[in-house]
Amino acid sequence: MAGHSKWANIQHRKGRQDAKRGKIFTKLIKEITVAARLSGGDVSMNPRLRAAVAEAKEENMPADNITRAIKKGTGELEGVNYEEIRYEGYGINGAAIIIDCLTDNKQRAVADVRHALTKFGGNLGTDGSVAFMFKHCGSLLYEPGTSEDKVMEIALEAGAEDIVTDEDGSIEVITPPNDLIAIKEAMEVAGLKAVMAEVVMKPGVENVFTGDDAIKMQKILDALEDLDDVQDVYTTAVIEES
Repeated sequence: MAGHSKWANIQHRKGRQDAKRGKIFTKLIKEITVAARLSGGDVSMNPRLRAAVAEAKEENMPADNITRAIKKGTGELEGVNYEEIRYEGYGINGAAIIIDCLTDNKQRAVADVRHALTKFGGNLGTDGSVAFMFKHCGSLLYEPGTSEDKVMEIALEAGAEDIVTDEDGSIEVITPPNDLIAIKEAMEVAGLKAVMAEVVMKPGVENVFTGDDAIKMQKILDALEDLDDVQDVYTTAVIEES
């Protein structure tokens, strides 16, 4: 199954995120805290927490920070009570957008999200307006040049749902959300290290943007990702670099 410019778009998004390093730890601490609050502080029994801690370690977060975030989630330490909220909306030419937030102020979050969308030509939708276009799943990305046969053999044996080979040679392994880390570790044992591993809302369709429309759409995505309450932004838009 072929995809569309996955590698270029992922690298572009990572580049933008790396430019905002100050926000990475804040987002991860929020996610660890909420995951621990919802399903307990035992990493082995809490897939969401396990994934968040693994990502924090990848980002070289100090172990003390991770432990404190878990304890705040379980109530052992006092902390802010974050609420999970998902907003759905539209960008340029009707491209679908999902905005996942963790916030201690719902009114502020929705006002900021609405402003970021409308300021650059998008608009906020209603619950369920675009979610049906996305699939909740784990995503492992392997760089161009990785053996497709080896990825397919190990991934399917480990329980992956699908393997997507992109036109640029990168390979994406799709997993059940709760099995992401287990499959990632099975791949690593076989010598296959993913350049990105995350639970995502994967679009079932894509809208390719070029020229001025690409610039406008990117402004919407950047404005949303810059918001303090926003954890993740998913979209059907594929921005083609000029």
